[in-house]
Amino acid sequence: MRIAIAGGTGVVGRHVDRLARLAGDDVVVLARSHGIDLVSGEGLNLAAVDVVIDVSGPGKGDHGGPVAFFERVTTNLLNAEEDAGVGHHVALSIVGAAKINTGYYAGKRAQEDLVAAAMAEWTILRATQFFEFAEQVARPFGPWVVAPKVRSQPIAAASVAAELLRLARSAVAGNHEAHGVHEIAGPHERGIADLLRELMGARADARRVLELPLPGRFGRGLRDGSILPGPAAQLDDVTFETWLEAAR
Repeated sequence: MRIAIAGGTGVVGRHVDRLARLAGDDVVVLARSHGIDLVSGEGLNLAAVDVVIDVSGPGKGDHGGPVAFFERVTTNLLNAEEDAGVGHHVALSIVGAAKINTGYYAGKRAQEDLVAAAMAEWTILRATQFFEFAEQVARPFGPWVVAPKVRSQPIAAASVAAELLRLARSAVAGNHEAHGVHEIAGPHERGIADLLRELMGARADARRVLELPLPGRFGRGLRDGSILPGPAAQLDDVTFETWLEAAR
């Protein structure tokens, strides 16, 4: 199978790339480092591609905010797919995007709306926060490390990548159950600050973690259960402790 990975150099994209190549798939990475600008569409060519897996996200050089980014990238991908006759589009979204609908979550909501309205066959996988997210959002402050108050059911990025590939293969094979919207989450509800404490403890980092609520609707959504998975979500069995041991 020939797979194009939009954002194939990111946190999830690297895992999708690695797992796909291990399985013997023909992989095309769609990223600036590979000469393809997803925002402008420059260099985007999907000839002979069977399925596109979109795990892209805005970088530091992308201006206009998350909504503008995801609208431009999704539109460019869908148009290129139509031109090349690509059979399926798989997009990674985030649990709670429709409920919070502000900031990054609003961008994901816009992406979902465009994909769902597309003429082509599509699949959306909504995932909870990644274990890797804890370190990404931490902010050092003297002897403290500040983390936002978040209620989530985090998951390993590699597990999300594996499910994206499973859905992509199943959809291309004509399995109708692979189409539509799916959710995946980790095995347990965990606060981001708790994950950070465990991570720092494993590294013998003596700084203390201070958990603070973020303001506004976005902050409320992070801590009121809006980004927890629904009852039909698929639960992964990789715990944070297992992930942490492998990451050492």
